Amino acid sequence: MTEIGTGVTPGSGVDERDIARVSELLRGWTGMTFLRNKTYYIERRLLERMRRTGAADIRAYFARLLSDEDERQQLINAVTINETYFFREEHQFAALANTILPDLARTRSPGDRIRIWSMPCATGEEAYSIAIWLLEFWPLVDAYHIEIVGSDIDTAALAAAREGDYGRRAVAWMPEALRAAYFDHDGTQYRLIPDLRESVRFAPANLIDAREMAAQGHFDVIFCRNLLIYFDEEGRQKAAENLHRALHPGGYLCLGHSESMTRIDDRFNLVRLDDAIVYRRA
Repeated sequence: MTEIGTGVTPGSGVDERDIARVSELLRGWTGMTFLRNKTYYIERRLLERMRRTGAADIRAYFARLLSDEDERQQLINAVTINETYFFREEHQFAALANTILPDLARTRSPGDRIRIWSMPCATGEEAYSIAIWLLEFWPLVDAYHIEIVGSDIDTAALAAAREGDYGRRAVAWMPEALRAAYFDHDGTQYRLIPDLRESVRFAPANLIDAREMAAQGHFDVIFCRNLLIYFDEEGRQKAAENLHRALHPGGYLCLGHSESMTRIDDRFNLVRLDDAIVYRRA
């Protein structure tokens, strides 16, 4: 994503104080921080929401934003970054199939439930990638009740995830044989087959909202990749607390390659597997 400058656009009717105010509101609602180098990014989306709602000026828009939960959600959707694709950082999927699930299965009986959470899931590529990877590479996948849940704060992204329609770029890293097996496509648009779409459940959740996180229950494995980098220290602490509560004791947490739980919360143990570095609830 290319940012064009850091100041506000002259004549837009929005000044830097307005951008700072909306950025602070977004931080409180989502945990995400938007620094000065994101001023233009926020301004564009703010002006678009003003246009779509017919707000006469920024004061009218703020009045609506603070009183209308639907508009709050629309603004959150507008600023959320959904950069993802199928089989992204696939070494963690290999760790899931080769080590994590076999370890969990040792304490389970055939037919027992194993819950996996993709959070945030954006438009669903990660959650569906987990399902495909397990079908292809974990021989015991049919012996257990594998429940995969995808959650995100962006409700528009969740709606797209449920549809399961993707462009060529989203599937570029998948082997052709898997694209043929799991998608109906014309070479440009790829639609997941119904059985796979039905294998993943999607539900909204906000990583820093304890009640929304708790509503999804407890999980054995959580993929929470490339989100904590957008949080400040306070947001990361809240996220760590909620992730800890969401994991069963001994459950596994997979973060993005540039993220670390070691300096945030000492209740997670770093575990070096053959395929990936992950964290485990102590």
